[in-house]
Amino acid sequence: MNELRKLSIAQMHNGLKQRDFSAVELVEVHINAVENEKLNAFITKTPEIAIKTAKAIDEYFSQQKSGIISPLMGIPVGIKDLFCTKGVKTTACSKMLENFVPTYESTVSDLLLKSGAAMLGKLNMDEFAMGSANANSYFGPVENVWTRESDGGKVVPGGSSGGSAASVAGFLCAGALGSDTGGSVRQPAAYCGVVGAKPTYGRCSRFGMIAFASSLDQAGVITRSVSDSALMLEVICGYDNKDSTSSKRSVPRFSSFMNGNIKGKRIGIPKEYKMDGISKEIIYHWEKVSSDLKGSGAEVVEITLPHTKYAIPVYYLICSAEASSNLARYDGVRYGLRVDADILEEMYSLTRAEGFGKEVKRRILIGAYALSSGHYNEYYEKAQCIRALIRNDFIKAFEKIDYILVPSAPTEAFGLNEKPDPLIMCINDVFTVPASLAGLPAISVPVGLSNEGLPLALQVIGNYYDEVGMLNMASVIEQNCGRVIELHS
Repeated sequence: MNELRKLSIAQMHNGLKQRDFSAVELVEVHINAVENEKLNAFITKTPEIAIKTAKAIDEYFSQQKSGIISPLMGIPVGIKDLFCTKGVKTTACSKMLENFVPTYESTVSDLLLKSGAAMLGKLNMDEFAMGSANANSYFGPVENVWTRESDGGKVVPGGSSGGSAASVAGFLCAGALGSDTGGSVRQPAAYCGVVGAKPTYGRCSRFGMIAFASSLDQAGVITRSVSDSALMLEVICGYDNKDSTSSKRSVPRFSSFMNGNIKGKRIGIPKEYKMDGISKEIIYHWEKVSSDLKGSGAEVVEITLPHTKYAIPVYYLICSAEASSNLARYDGVRYGLRVDADILEEMYSLTRAEGFGKEVKRRILIGAYALSSGHYNEYYEKAQCIRALIRNDFIKAFEKIDYILVPSAPTEAFGLNEKPDPLIMCINDVFTVPASLAGLPAISVPVGLSNEGLPLALQVIGNYYDEVGMLNMASVIEQNCGRVIELHS
């Protein structure tokens, strides 16, 4: 029965429809895996919810009801602990929300559950989605399922959606919800050898998603194949009147348009992304995939995105400023942790000092400084102006090309016990941040293994609302390179 865990979402769906196995059997084998997992990927487990859903799905199939059957019916999934789940603890992996149980459901998790997906539990993450290694969680770090071949050393799964990526790579669930603010779906997917997709900003509702940086936060999915990502995105995308930034554009059936035909498509390679610090192995795969795409009928051209060099400082100024504003609500008064004191102001101070971790405090302080009187124009306002220039670079580029191909991360995953300084961790997001600042859709696809036997990945960036084309291009890369996760023993 353990072989069921290695099926794709599409294969699980077909197996359920053809009654090769029941939803209960499928879910139970995943529940057993979650109960025995050693990656620290799940921090809250909900086997009773998953079994209840599975029984309802089996009943549905036994009655052979007519109508549209969602491809996610009975599929075991995990949900990043950033999405509020009604009646199920939602912590953002912070001591501040350690015992918070929402009375409402986030829109994207609601859509997922209403489609018939079986929720196995809530997934570990960097506290309030701030981090690139899943080392900032109040509940401890997540381990990557991959290890170094030379010494068996454990490596990080990436972040902030490290629990989501590790759980999918470890065959604990078929797919997982993640969130992407500056690359938090794509980078961990790259480190774990799986697929991570973020749609255009506004495609998915942010209602019920614990806010980090509101102008950047976007729900995304992590799966073991591009086609599975398409199936999940079809379910969670769509307009929501509870989110003022939600797009009213119709959502096509992404999976229906993945025909593998990329003849005549123009793929841009930004010269600014060929920077110091990229591993030679990633450069090799970047060039190889570019050559493969040419062989499939695409044209590969060099483009320029001149303001890319400012992306990292701009991103960290903007996201820190928005974080300092969003996290001001955690004051010990309405919900979450409270450290009592004789004076109200002291209660605020003690609560926030104890409730937030070091990385969260660091970003709150940076953001508060950038927004303070006398510094707003010097920092935050200038950052927003440069963000507009970065966005315009992409708009001009897409007048001449269809897609952009870049690395997902500059290197393979680093050691679990290595502690790079915060500046190095920031630079780790150098390839994912620009698309987030511009609000563009992007997907990370595994393309091979390093000499240490660790996954390497490239990223396809699409034009606004062209998730269909982006997914199709990614599927061609996947077909040419194979599914890296299948190489994991």
